[in-house]
Amino acid sequence: MTRLPRWADLVLVPLISLALAFAISALVILSIGQNPVEALKVMVTGALGSSYGWGYTLYYATNFIFTGLAVAVAAHAGLFNIGAEGQASLGGLGVALVALALPWPHWGVALPVAMVGAALFGAMWAFIPAILQAKRGSHIVITTIMFNFLAAALLNWLLVNVLRPPGSMDPASARFPESTQLPRLTDMAAAVGIEWGKSTPANISFLIALAACVLVWLLIWRTPLGYEIRAFGRSERAALYAGIRPARIIVIAMMISGGLAGLMAINNVMGEAGRLLLNSAEGAGFIGIAVALMGRNHPVGIVLAALLFGFLYQGGAELALWTSIPRELIVVIQALVILFTGALDNMVRMPLGRLFGAR
Repeated sequence: MTRLPRWADLVLVPLISLALAFAISALVILSIGQNPVEALKVMVTGALGSSYGWGYTLYYATNFIFTGLAVAVAAHAGLFNIGAEGQASLGGLGVALVALALPWPHWGVALPVAMVGAALFGAMWAFIPAILQAKRGSHIVITTIMFNFLAAALLNWLLVNVLRPPGSMDPASARFPESTQLPRLTDMAAAVGIEWGKSTPANISFLIALAACVLVWLLIWRTPLGYEIRAFGRSERAALYAGIRPARIIVIAMMISGGLAGLMAINNVMGEAGRLLLNSAEGAGFIGIAVALMGRNHPVGIVLAALLFGFLYQGGAELALWTSIPRELIVVIQALVILFTGALDNMVRMPLGRLFGAR
């Protein structure tokens, strides 16, 4: 198969995959007697047609940027980290312990410490599968999947038996102090005289996620460690020949990946809920896999893919609210996007390769 030009690989393949996913989704909507054009209008209006919709779209996109970056860093080392869901959940535990530990005077003091706690807990949850892969040859896919379930069970026990306030029936931690509440994008816009995104959960974590994209780009493409990660991911034999230690790269890449997944908790736990809830990750770790695949493991692509999935989440919620299309069908639409942009990527790439080869 002819190798595609870089622009075609980065732009054309994802766009065609998306078009196919939306075309199949339109047929599914037609099959239940609904109008796909009207459904698309509701989704676009609900997710992008107002500052309110944009606020929720950016909130969801923030989660997906963190988990997409987490999957991408591991992928550059040739590792498939499916454990971002559990690592994000443990990151929430780190945030909760930090937020509840001290009477923080201001969010600006609490946020850096909470970020360290979130990243540390996420990294440590990724460390065990990493060391098992590096030292014992245990496959990273199997161990990270297993650790997702272990994280859910651990948080369930902690929230019910340890962190739940006395007298409360809700399996959740105590509310964080008011001083730890992160500024929302609404407040930041109001500070410069702009009314934007009223009553939406989008907060300063979105800007932190963008900063994380820049830092990951610098790490992977502008540092010796990033070169070692990419070299090991391309060829373990060549990396060994160049003096790169596989065990070291596996552990470091997975801990960075876990730390990035854990950082998601500053958005949904500290920025939105204000306490640690059961199932706080809400599937964002798994969506991060699709985001990284669609974004070609590059920070710019990950931001664009995260915005797309943020649009699908918010647009899907509006679709369920204002139409008779069932919520389950909206999940099907999201699954079709994941299927065509991830699992069926070669279905688009191979015909395009033949087309470019013929030219």
